[in-house]
Amino acid sequence: MRQSSGLRALGIAGALAILLTACSTTGAPTGGGAPTGPTATDPGKSFVFASTQFSPVTEQEAMRKKILANWNGASVEFITDQEPVIIDRITVESKAGGTGQIGIVGLENGQFGSLVAANYLNDVAKVTTRNADKKINSDMLTLGKFGGSTQLYVPWMQATYFLAANKKALQYLPTGADVNALTYDQLIAWAKNIYDKTGQKRFGWPVGTNGLIHRLLQGYWYPSFTGGLVTSYKSADAVAMWGKIKELWQYSNPQSTTYAFMQEPLQSEEVWVAIDHAARLINVLKAKPDDFIAAPAPAGPKGRYYMSVVIGLGIPKTTPNQSGAENLIDYLLKPETQITTLRENSFFPVTDVQMPADLDKGLKLEADAVAKQAGSKDAKVVPLPVGLGAKGGDFNTAILNTFQRIVVKGEDIQTVLNEQAAIINKVMTDANAKCWGPDGTSTGPCQVK
Repeated sequence: MRQSSGLRALGIAGALAILLTACSTTGAPTGGGAPTGPTATDPGKSFVFASTQFSPVTEQEAMRKKILANWNGASVEFITDQEPVIIDRITVESKAGGTGQIGIVGLENGQFGSLVAANYLNDVAKVTTRNADKKINSDMLTLGKFGGSTQLYVPWMQATYFLAANKKALQYLPTGADVNALTYDQLIAWAKNIYDKTGQKRFGWPVGTNGLIHRLLQGYWYPSFTGGLVTSYKSADAVAMWGKIKELWQYSNPQSTTYAFMQEPLQSEEVWVAIDHAARLINVLKAKPDDFIAAPAPAGPKGRYYMSVVIGLGIPKTTPNQSGAENLIDYLLKPETQITTLRENSFFPVTDVQMPADLDKGLKLEADAVAKQAGSKDAKVVPLPVGLGAKGGDFNTAILNTFQRIVVKGEDIQTVLNEQAAIINKVMTDANAKCWGPDGTSTGPCQVK
């Protein structure tokens, strides 16, 4: 997830109040099936498309002016905000009854939990049925059912995290290491080699404000070393993992505490090697595709775990334009729209589309890295945290504080894990969040063992 642009509750309410603005997109309906309500001459009521994605201004503009450029349905106002703000607004509209103003919502898989639990979403199965020819990823469709039989969201796009490296660093790879099949031990040895030979600390971490270090811990380091996340948070395997992170930190650029998007220090060559979200690496790969390589994330003792970020489209029961929202999903699933989304905002298709021959070289690097990562023989997929709702921020903060205390401040590993585990247990209990992903399933709130 890219961090929100900062619109608060007042901001989203204001956007809802001035629905028809210059940046709305309007026209006659289009999509993968005939509308059931509005007609060709009446596309129906305008509505808000609220999403936690595309929060940077450039991405918002790309969404409005490029991705939605050929949308010819009802007038749509695209707005972006943080998860709690959007969830609260849908909750208010749902409790008020009647129709609201949010017609469709674009969220990460794990952000749908509270809406699903409250029964605020419509069944969108007919949309997936009429788009069967698009061959939407079946595992992602299953995620959108949340363990039941009702399709509560339609997959929209996906992203992941992977390794990017300046080709100058390749000569320092440890003997016998394959950059497309690295282990974390080899990554540490690589960073050490660079330091020993150049005197420079060239590995980088996104630890700064709005950095996504918590996702790298949740979806990569923890499961790769412990086989879990919550349940194994203070385990012996976790202690060993934190020891490895501290070892790598010795050879990491000390400015890592200020980095948010790793493409920036990679482009300036303050950093030669880093792992980050695809959208936070794309600028450097587009700018200097001949100077960089992109590769799968490393593997740990438990496997090559990586986080798949699935973004779905759901329709609230209070939508002012059900068929209009369905037609917008049809439009966003069109091959040409999926490719435009990739070109403009670096999110990958969820449908079976052929990559164009003229795809930007940087995007091609990313696409190849994503394919290699998913196709690795030891690859294991981790979803984003599920069911935390408004407590998601507290969960992330507990993990960030663990990193700060152990790695940056040098506190005792086991002491910190014991104290942060108690905080995580309370977060999980307060959210009534069951285990997910590598932690398996649970009947009650997931707990640290």
